[in-house]
Amino acid sequence: MSTPQTPAARTGGPAGLMLALATVGFAVNFWAWALLSPLATGFQAVLDLTPFQQALLVAVPVVVGSVGRIPVGALTDRYGGRVMFPLISLITIVPVLYLGLFGHDALTSLLVGGFFLGIGGTAFAVGVPFVNAWFPPERRGLAVGVFGVGMGGTAISALTTVRLVDAGSTATPFLLTAVVLAAYAAVAWIVLRDAPGRPVPTAPLARRLGTVLRLRITWQAAALYAVAFGGYVAFSVYLPAYLKTAYGLTQADAANRMAGFVLLAVIMRPVGGWLSDRFAAGRVLAVALGIVVLGAIVQAFTPGLAPVGTIAFLATAAALGAGSGATFALVAQVAPASQVGAVTGVVGAAGGLGGFVPPLVMGAIYGRFQSYALGLALLGVVALAALLLDILSVERRPTVPA
Repeated sequence: MSTPQTPAARTGGPAGLMLALATVGFAVNFWAWALLSPLATGFQAVLDLTPFQQALLVAVPVVVGSVGRIPVGALTDRYGGRVMFPLISLITIVPVLYLGLFGHDALTSLLVGGFFLGIGGTAFAVGVPFVNAWFPPERRGLAVGVFGVGMGGTAISALTTVRLVDAGSTATPFLLTAVVLAAYAAVAWIVLRDAPGRPVPTAPLARRLGTVLRLRITWQAAALYAVAFGGYVAFSVYLPAYLKTAYGLTQADAANRMAGFVLLAVIMRPVGGWLSDRFAAGRVLAVALGIVVLGAIVQAFTPGLAPVGTIAFLATAAALGAGSGATFALVAQVAPASQVGAVTGVVGAAGGLGGFVPPLVMGAIYGRFQSYALGLALLGVVALAALLLDILSVERRPTVPA
């Protein structure tokens, strides 16, 4: 029987299959999590929403999906991904059907549905400890980075949601997503298996969370991920509204450009993990955060989209993706094996909350000044602070826990 001391036995076919299924589950749940964002400008027109209300609409699922990662990550440490992946997928079906069939006619019902839709965003905290247990330390950066490709579920939503509404009705993308979630939950329950010999904590949930909150790596990674993944989430949910307002693009064109941003960030996430397996994760993060600072400064001046604005956005997307992958390579390499899920929950929550605040700030600033410059300048300042934290505090050569 395999044990945690023989990780090489877990790097063959079964590990690859488990990684693939976990990545699909992450993508499907993120697809559901991001359903409201591509429709936000449409809801703004129909329901006469203010810029702040529109930002709130897309931000609510983000904050719920973020905070929910803390208990979900700890529960995954205890019960494993084989239980938690199907469970999260099935629960997410409820708000998806509610929004598609009943809850899209008023702001209040959209916010209620969006609140529970946030449960889909907690799938991230299931996948990281699940994948981490299947791979040896020297391959975890790449493996967790590949799993992170599942964040491309937001791109699926961006590319399909508006088209499905135009081809059918508002309910169409929600009904389709519900069917896919149900199918994945069934497959996951039948096929998924937790890694042999994975460490299972026995301490109560509250005690485990308290221990995790005292780890230095938890707060270092949380701060860095709040900027890296938080920036990605903020752009992915708010970029359509920004492009439509700042550059006068159509809703479909803005959604397509957002999908391009997301896809590049998704591609770069495993690259960031791969680089972190070969170099210090802190160095990868330093380069990524430096690029984000430059991109935010350039975009604060609202340059033309061709070519300066496009280059700034794509460079920022690549940096945020690589930085996100590097952050969780750091977690996989440094966090105690039995606490990876709990650490992931806290760090993932910080990343999601990092994505919750900027859309609200951008909406409020634009409503007050009719300009996004100050909001983008603030992003540059925050990224610079994260860069300094990385340079001054993050371990360059982390030791791998047994």
